[in-house]
Amino acid sequence: MDKRVQIHESSHVDDDAIVGKDTKIWQFCTVLKGAVIGERCNIGQNVYIEGGVTLGNGVKVKNNVALYSGVECEDDVFLGPNCVFTNVLNPRSFIERKSEFKKTIIKEGATIGANATIVCGHVIGEYAFVGAGTVVTKDVPAYGLIAGNPGRMFGYVCKCGVKLVEEDGKYFCLECHRRYLLSDKELRELKQ
Repeated sequence: MDKRVQIHESSHVDDDAIVGKDTKIWQFCTVLKGAVIGERCNIGQNVYIEGGVTLGNGVKVKNNVALYSGVECEDDVFLGPNCVFTNVLNPRSFIERKSEFKKTIIKEGATIGANATIVCGHVIGEYAFVGAGTVVTKDVPAYGLIAGNPGRMFGYVCKCGVKLVEEDGKYFCLECHRRYLLSDKELRELKQ
């Protein structure tokens, strides 16, 4: 384990877990064998990370989040407090379904709000924003803003997290002035 990693004395990190430099793991966390955590991550209090989970660099996981096998977060993902991930669609305590685990991918820069539930087997696109309490039951496009139960689209957000304004098929941010174009159902940033 890199000496630049900070692990609170009340937390347990298995020897075979990989934790990148400058990562902080706070109180009462568990990180199991086979988990991979990148550099500069911040793992909040009471977080459980199972083997088979991958977190990229700069990921922030707030308090009381459980990450189960099959969850992959790319760089700079934000997971809000108490958000929930699943890894099987039809669990039963008396039937083992490990062979049926579904992968969930959270793409670069995406935000998952507090108390959101992510049903397994979906992709949350780059810089997407999942509102607090949302239940995700399908893929979320890049920059997509979704909320509700089940989650539905309410527009798009900028890389900076501000809701985009639409005009004649073009989208722009009133805060940082980035511009985007929606083409073939994909929002792409226009180079300035």
